[in-house]
Amino acid sequence: MERGTIRIGTTGDYAPMSYLNPLTGEYEGIDAELSKLIADSLGVKIEYVVTTWPTLAADTQADKFDIALCGISRNYNRARTMAMSDAYGEGMFGKTILCRRQDEKRFRSLADIDKADVRVMINPGGTNEKFAHANLKKAQLIVHDDNADIPRQIAEGNADIMITETVEAAHYIREDGRLSAPLINEPFTRHSCGILMAKGDQEWLNYINFALAEFRMDGTMERLENKYLR
Repeated sequence: MERGTIRIGTTGDYAPMSYLNPLTGEYEGIDAELSKLIADSLGVKIEYVVTTWPTLAADTQADKFDIALCGISRNYNRARTMAMSDAYGEGMFGKTILCRRQDEKRFRSLADIDKADVRVMINPGGTNEKFAHANLKKAQLIVHDDNADIPRQIAEGNADIMITETVEAAHYIREDGRLSAPLINEPFTRHSCGILMAKGDQEWLNYINFALAEFRMDGTMERLENKYLR
């Protein structure tokens, strides 16, 4: 509040959570709206700080920003070394796949995907990459640095599968008729998202959790979840 800004770390590559629209230069998605609501509650402006999935943990712990919002999965690995807010989007997130529409009958299980002739494209540093390495031993894993570009790569045949989240898959099949998410209603995992910050400031964590609770009680969170996640 003394500084007049809240520094928010985001990757800007994960629709519909936090996506930097190249046409407008503005951040879009549920986390972009949550960021503005939190900033407004403090009476400050947003100062976005660009981070990446491979550097997210290090940047958080190095105090490069006050909080991070970009569809960050709540998990034990993060909770051991950083602080995470209460959950939002409970039950709406899970690992699934994106493929070309003509291939949707080909991929009905992990066993169908984990074959030597299947090319799986993943973004580095996040839980998608961890899931792929843990569950796919035969498939060809292709690391692509631009997460937001992977759906186009799939649609154009440069890879067969994208490991992604249910909400991200739903967004892209609406945007591009060449794509399909045949297992979207049967995700391999389920989890929720949270707001990430460095450990050691319980008062700040309490405030973020208080804000989320208020957004839940006044109907704001339900409106955002209906707009972006359902």
